[in-house]
Amino acid sequence: MTSSAKSGSPLSAPMASATPPAMIDPFGRAVTYLRVSVTDRCDFRCVYCMAEDMTFLPKREVLSLEELDRLCTAFIEKGVRKLRLTGGEPLVRKNIMSLIRSLGRHLDSGLLQELTLTTNGSQLARYAEELYEAGVRRINVSIDTLDPQKFKAVTRWGELGKVMDGVRAATEAGLKIKINMVALKGVNEHEIVPMMEWAHSHGHDLTIIETMPLGEINEDRTDQYLPLSLVRARLAEAFTLEDIPYKTGGPARYVEVRETGGRLGFITPMTHNFCESCNRVRVTCTGQLYMCLGQDDMADLRAPLRASEGNELLNEAIDEAIGRKPKGHDFVIDRRTKQPAVSRHMSVTGG
Repeated sequence: MTSSAKSGSPLSAPMASATPPAMIDPFGRAVTYLRVSVTDRCDFRCVYCMAEDMTFLPKREVLSLEELDRLCTAFIEKGVRKLRLTGGEPLVRKNIMSLIRSLGRHLDSGLLQELTLTTNGSQLARYAEELYEAGVRRINVSIDTLDPQKFKAVTRWGELGKVMDGVRAATEAGLKIKINMVALKGVNEHEIVPMMEWAHSHGHDLTIIETMPLGEINEDRTDQYLPLSLVRARLAEAFTLEDIPYKTGGPARYVEVRETGGRLGFITPMTHNFCESCNRVRVTCTGQLYMCLGQDDMADLRAPLRASEGNELLNEAIDEAIGRKPKGHDFVIDRRTKQPAVSRHMSVTGG
């Protein structure tokens, strides 16, 4: 841990010493995992995530780094044990490392078990060592194809070489890496095996993700949607897949691939939802708390956060929201459902 994270950076706030109570939703699930989008902005425009001509939020609506620190701390004091920073692309947020270093104090206190982030990898070469020094030990990197031209087409603005440089820098810095690959029919479905073999040969886990109906994207998601039940069946014809109980706190179900010795995860919101064990909530960069990724119900935390220097109003708003966390999502992708299940883009809620 860097000295700035321990010695009272401008973002630091007092920490409660007592063991925090668990947040329990109406279905008896303890909420211990918080995903926070620190920005809706990104330096890519992935075809399944964003429209090419995105309109981003005015800066006045986005929480400051100090507000994000205070909000995250409130959740940690309420029992959150794992904190993931997302976006957009979190590492394009100005001065983001000051927030990450400050949040690292909760690792020192023992209240937070893991501080991690999801990134597109474009900024990793610049920040990998600082992330490790701040207490981050594991990251997710989104890579959907190893073909440079196809990578450019899928991300619209991305450069695969720059991302690969970032992955190497992160590995050299000591960060464990999980590769996230969104399965896209007719785009990368025949690259899943090469991606798995590449990831496992470098010591990285791979998680395959079904595309989700979030936001208007100028594409027909029925053309993109590839059921992972089909993917797994195809893989099982060539590889030995052994179910394992490995968990990272998220929704992925893992197998070990005997032939490669690596772990392969499946995130299946469409074919096999993971709602029964959901321990997660998400906060947007504007302070909106979404109790479910696939529902529109949310609670505004920005107003109580800005209404008082104390956290009484904020804590009340969090408690009320957790009390109405739904049992599950309502995702559906088919030809009859032209509108996305949820109007907001993934970059707004955070991946």
